[in-house]
Amino acid sequence: VYRGSVKDFPGFDASQDAEALYNAMKGFGSDKEAILDLITSRSNKQRVEICQAYKSLYGKDLIADLKYELTGKFERLIVSLMRPPAYSDAKEIKDAIAGIGTDEKCLIEILASRTNQEIHDLVAAYKDAYERDLEADIVGDTSGHFKKMLVVLLQGTREEDDVVSEDLVEQDAKDLLEAGELKWGTDEAQFIYILGRRSKQHLRLVFDEYLKISGKPIERSIRGELSGDFEKLMLAVVKCIRSTAEYFAERLYKAMKGLGTRDNTLIRIMVSRSEIDMLDIREVFRTKYEKSLYNMIKEDTSGEYKKALLKLCGGDDDAAGEFFPEAAQVAYRMWELSAVAKVELRGTVQPAGGFNDDGDAQVLRKAMKGLGTDEGAIIEVVTKRSNTQRQQILKAYKAHYGRDLMADLKSELSGSLAKLILGLMLTPAQYDAKQLRKAVEGAGTDESVLIEIMATRNNQEIAAINKAYQEAYHKCLEDDLSSDTSGHFKRILVSLALGNRDEGPENLTQAHEDAKKLADVSSNDSSDSLETRFLSILCTRSYPHLRRVFQEFIKMTNHDVEHAIRKRMSGDVRDAFLAIVRSVKNKPAFFADKLYKSMK
Repeated sequence: VYRGSVKDFPGFDASQDAEALYNAMKGFGSDKEAILDLITSRSNKQRVEICQAYKSLYGKDLIADLKYELTGKFERLIVSLMRPPAYSDAKEIKDAIAGIGTDEKCLIEILASRTNQEIHDLVAAYKDAYERDLEADIVGDTSGHFKKMLVVLLQGTREEDDVVSEDLVEQDAKDLLEAGELKWGTDEAQFIYILGRRSKQHLRLVFDEYLKISGKPIERSIRGELSGDFEKLMLAVVKCIRSTAEYFAERLYKAMKGLGTRDNTLIRIMVSRSEIDMLDIREVFRTKYEKSLYNMIKEDTSGEYKKALLKLCGGDDDAAGEFFPEAAQVAYRMWELSAVAKVELRGTVQPAGGFNDDGDAQVLRKAMKGLGTDEGAIIEVVTKRSNTQRQQILKAYKAHYGRDLMADLKSELSGSLAKLILGLMLTPAQYDAKQLRKAVEGAGTDESVLIEIMATRNNQEIAAINKAYQEAYHKCLEDDLSSDTSGHFKRILVSLALGNRDEGPENLTQAHEDAKKLADVSSNDSSDSLETRFLSILCTRSYPHLRRVFQEFIKMTNHDVEHAIRKRMSGDVRDAFLAIVRSVKNKPAFFADKLYKSMK
């Protein structure tokens, strides 16, 4: 199956095209639009024929004329398109090693990703175009293990058989492990031999086996064992073996993200992959970065240069109905799973057997009496009892000593440990109430705490929090949230604070209607803003129902609802809606993500 984005132009006539280009460049100034339209809608083979026809008709070199007429990035892109792929690669490499300094990234990208045939063609094209030997030039410009691996790749002798021997897979994985992780120093030659020679199919299995025996992906070992350009090259080789499309998607993303655009990389990849695997790259890009390659190019470039790149890209995978790519299907399956998976909540703290509240009270008192505090004893008791049991210990302590256990703990412990132990002694509702109070008290407001608690607690928990808040602070939670926040964010919190979410099962007709409301960007009915529509559905419908709504949403828009929220909202409103969606999708995963981010 052909996976390129540029196809042969039907009814192609080389002389006619040559004439059209000649006219576009005749006279004062050139018709860039006409040039880019024509060149991006012909295949490389056809462009080469146009060059020949141009020479026959006018006795001139088309590439030289284009260079004279165009400038900058646009010129570089158009001229690249006119060269056969092998000559394009040869030119890129020549530029990478000419002059002072070497563009290692360009060498790595080309030599790590090309097939044997492409490498042979490149070597021949380089010789033909520059009358020089490519290997000699690369050897003269690089050094060490980096040089050796480039030379191995330049031979274009990677095995191509799909027949894989189990024994050799195990042996290779073992050899790689022994050459790196298990050795003092690293045996680079083993890495070069195995990663440079074996077939892709074989190496994928070697990587799986390596993960099994070493407990870590091969990439992590390469990062730990190798360094500099050699490390970068080996990582690129591994990526291309796993998935060339993913390797290029990542290179494109990095070329455009952040400040400035690495135009040479962008041009090189868009040109070289337009007739090989651009459709695969687009799909990986859309799944991995939650935006289409088309959109990213559109935001990042301008003018004729942008138009030409977009033509090479082909379609926009964000346009609804354009294409129902893997991305939307993956997102849809996630909601399917979320709908059927009964998440059984399993805690780590169980009620202690043979529990004796008075005995525990005595242990705690002893740990705090006299000089110094036995923190270990306190931790042992508090973390091994359920919350209900801890509430009984509080009562027993007061009955036995006439003292307040919370006050004693506060004066004996300090820092994070105090926060942790005191937090465990409160009931869940008291603890949440306290966190909310801290978030709204004083100068600024900690919106992320408000979001985390209010978006994830169920009706019963919200009711208990309201009660605990009133008891502890003699204030109404809703009033405090209102006076401390504003706009749509305030309205979301007030709605959630009611603890009034529907608890029924899904209703299909209603789900379809709800999804339509969420998906309707174009609605210009100013009385009902986008945020209000989201609020009225996300803050009131039951979880099972919302799962169905979000599935319907993907069917209508080709997008996960998270993507839509990110794209159309910002700040706390965006974060609050995202938290609700993630909580509906999989609450434990939502907290796992928060934990990871808090420590990384």
